[in-house]
Amino acid sequence: MWMTPKRCKMEIEESRGFRPEWTQRFLVVEPPEGEGALCLVCGHLVVPICERDVRRHYEAEHQYYERYVEGERAALVERLRQGDLPEIPPLTPEERAARAGLGLARLLALKGRGWAEGGFVYQCMEVMLKDVLPDHVSVIGGIDLSPEITQQRVLKINENLRSQLFNRAKDFRAYSLALDDQAFVAYENYLLVFVRGVDQDLEVQEELLTIVNLTHHFSVGALMAAILEALQTAGLSLQRMVGLTTTHTLRMIGENSGLVSYMREKAVSPNCWNVIHYSGFLHLELLSSYDVDVNQVINTVSEWIVLIKTRGVRRPEFQALLTESESEHGERVNGRCLNNWLRKGKTLKLIFSLRKEIEAFLVSVGATTVHFTDKQWLCDFGFLVDIMDHLRELSELLRVNKVFAAAAFDHICTFEAKLNLLHRHIEEKNLTHFAALREVADELKQHLKEDDKVLAADRYQGVICRLQKEFERHFKDLKFIKKDLELFANPFNFKPEYAPISVRVELTKLQANTNLWNEYRNKDLGQFYAGLPAESYPIIKGVACKVASLFDSSEICEKAFSYLTRNQHTLSQPLTDEHLHALFRIATTEIEPHWDALVRGRNEPNP
Repeated sequence: MWMTPKRCKMEIEESRGFRPEWTQRFLVVEPPEGEGALCLVCGHLVVPICERDVRRHYEAEHQYYERYVEGERAALVERLRQGDLPEIPPLTPEERAARAGLGLARLLALKGRGWAEGGFVYQCMEVMLKDVLPDHVSVIGGIDLSPEITQQRVLKINENLRSQLFNRAKDFRAYSLALDDQAFVAYENYLLVFVRGVDQDLEVQEELLTIVNLTHHFSVGALMAAILEALQTAGLSLQRMVGLTTTHTLRMIGENSGLVSYMREKAVSPNCWNVIHYSGFLHLELLSSYDVDVNQVINTVSEWIVLIKTRGVRRPEFQALLTESESEHGERVNGRCLNNWLRKGKTLKLIFSLRKEIEAFLVSVGATTVHFTDKQWLCDFGFLVDIMDHLRELSELLRVNKVFAAAAFDHICTFEAKLNLLHRHIEEKNLTHFAALREVADELKQHLKEDDKVLAADRYQGVICRLQKEFERHFKDLKFIKKDLELFANPFNFKPEYAPISVRVELTKLQANTNLWNEYRNKDLGQFYAGLPAESYPIIKGVACKVASLFDSSEICEKAFSYLTRNQHTLSQPLTDEHLHALFRIATTEIEPHWDALVRGRNEPNP
């Protein structure tokens, strides 16, 4: 990763200092004295100066001026220089109604409510205003919340967000993709494609790029073509792609026919960086559970939960479990969502704590309880609970974003060391870190007096070994760049003689700079590298952009997956792929829609 100095110098520019293109884009000029960017509209001085700060001020305070398209902005700047501030007309009643309708459409989409529920919302507002503000009932008369209009508004919001993403993508110095093929809507399977891009100020942007219907793009070639088309539409070339994060399904990582091998082959050229691939971040608990569920425990527990949700909803001992279930995937029982929920360590731990109550319930309804007398099955249940709880702890650490891949890789390495410890403990029949298995073993010891025969250590050693091999396979590319990640995370503690030859001079100069050392101590890593002078440290700055563009968490994928499972029933209604794409984008984005552009019908042009 450090062996590409020419491209770093070409790609990375000075991130601090006024840039002339900001004048028309953000309506700012360089002040006569001092540093910063002076706003032509309100006179505010933006300091410290980087594009992120200038853009945030413009979007927060002067979004109205987005209505001036590219050909009109030069004249607008000239008027502002002369002190001729264009008058901003107030919104008309019709525009206020349109703004309210857009806001409600977005809220319905965020909450996963059906298009037809807009009418119910309208009735609620009408009843409330009649009692609270009877003189203002007429204000909602112009708000159309019909299903057809609500659908159109959701699509318009999606187009606005998409346009903003594409505009920001123009400034990405490096980017990575996350490919999640675990989205099942009704009977169709979708691939969610997320992009994480980094600009020259090291501002990180994670957004949904596109969704691909795997029913219509069954072959890897068709899937590859759909992804490349989305990248081209967004203006993202393969030359800037740094990493790929995927699930570890055969469709993604198959040795000869997986999508990753196709993507890497496409990206190999003299002008492209080596693409870093790792496949363990996404749905760590879900997909790893298939490797450690040695006795099909999940299938049995799933049958219990279905019985409880249909015949035991009023039992007080199950209320915490039912509440947790409904918060995860709603009141309706969906087989796939239920199965995925049960593969979480937190859920299994709760069910394990209720096993006595569940056994009594099964007896009362006449269901089989044969598993509660099966010594091996009970031990497998306890072992699965313990392993999934350890995986849950790692999964929660990997959901924390904005920490960069170096920190995430540290968590992976720590967990692999933990697996080595667990393997030794199982071999020694030391159950210190296997609380549930120890509890089962103690119970069986009391009743059967044959603890040694109950605990099949070899069986569980094999499971842990299998998990170790899977982790080694999923994260081998990150291990390949381990030194690069360490240097990125601790540039002042890294010995120059261990660094690649191309970066030793810059690293030595960096470590001798007292001012930069103070900045490193007082700022977070992203702020430090954002302020690092690119002309003095082109290689370090360039690689910092690449490392920062690697996905450091599964947060955005988990957000989409959570939205899907909570609203499975609504999303299973007849929806076009375009509407589904809009709903997922609205549910996962951190970008705020440009409401003024939407209301006045002057949306940003597509790039």
